[in-house]
Amino acid sequence: MKGAPDFLMARAADDLRDRLLTVKREFPRSLDLGSPGAHFAQAVVSSGRAPPLRASGCGGAVIIDEEAPPFAPNCFHLIVSGMALQWANDLPGVLAQARRMLAPDGLFIACLVGGASLIELRFALAQAEEEITGGASPRVSPFVDVRDMGALLQRAGFALPVADVDSFTLRYESMLALMGDLRAMGAANVLVKRARKPLRRDIVARAAQIYAERFCDADGRVRASFEIVWASGWVPHESQQKPAQRGSAMMSLEDAMKAPRQSDA
Repeated sequence: MKGAPDFLMARAADDLRDRLLTVKREFPRSLDLGSPGAHFAQAVVSSGRAPPLRASGCGGAVIIDEEAPPFAPNCFHLIVSGMALQWANDLPGVLAQARRMLAPDGLFIACLVGGASLIELRFALAQAEEEITGGASPRVSPFVDVRDMGALLQRAGFALPVADVDSFTLRYESMLALMGDLRAMGAANVLVKRARKPLRRDIVARAAQIYAERFCDADGRVRASFEIVWASGWVPHESQQKPAQRGSAMMSLEDAMKAPRQSDA
């Protein structure tokens, strides 16, 4: 969206570039899957690679359904995705599709909004709605937990899976200013099963009060927690490192514990 705040994507794109610079390998054919805007494509280029094909459901060179991409198996060497897959209804299915589209020894690297993001907003909205209506609806989309990503990558068939997290806090003039940024970024609740009722003004007003009471700093600004979860994995290939086979150790754990350290010798 033109004019929308892009601080999350800019931060993630800088991180992607740094990550790709540590990989000493060419990726002749790459895909930017679902990323809003050109931040991730530019990061791939700035890492010294050819521009990726940009494909998503809302823009890019190709308009696709990210959960059923039309590309052939083994047709890309690198797939990146920035701040998009948290909206997928079937995340395991998307990861399996990425695995299918990558050639052997191809790299998948993506970031998603993490589970600790916007915990203050979720708390304030839930408490306000509970007070006023006697029940609470999901008002902020659930996000992935970093502890789940490694297992999801393995389930999709990736080797050498890695998941890590970038946590940080931003500050706003008010909860309403935060919500304005989220709407401008298109980060409204896009669950298939949306809240049972529209968000009422009295609930928003009470939530803003709760937010200011619980999460306000001395200067009057409020805090908002964000978490970016990173996930990467490789398509299996015979050249990759492999864990040692069970039973192949030259010394038992008991003997290793008894062995003198070099500093004790």
